[in-house]
Amino acid sequence: MPSAAFDTAAADAKAFTKKPSDAQLLELYALFKQATVGVNETVRPGFLDLAGKAKWDAWTSKKELTPAQAEAAYIAYVAELKKDFA
Repeated sequence: MPSAAFDTAAADAKAFTKKPSDAQLLELYALFKQATVGVNETVRPGFLDLAGKAKWDAWTSKKELTPAQAEAAYIAYVAELKKDFA
């Protein structure tokens, strides 16, 4: 179950006034999914789903992190991004 700090970071990320780069958004997505779902056990999207494959690859790249580690990394990453995008 996510902590209050994680929930706050997620709300902060949704409230950014400027859009982070695609790479930064993928990092946020990957850390969020690893923290909330755990290891990606879904099938990789097909050839034509470029966005889906990028998200799948980003999430899968975090498989070494425990959900608690991913949660801490997510909170820290949002705090870092807030300097430029909040």
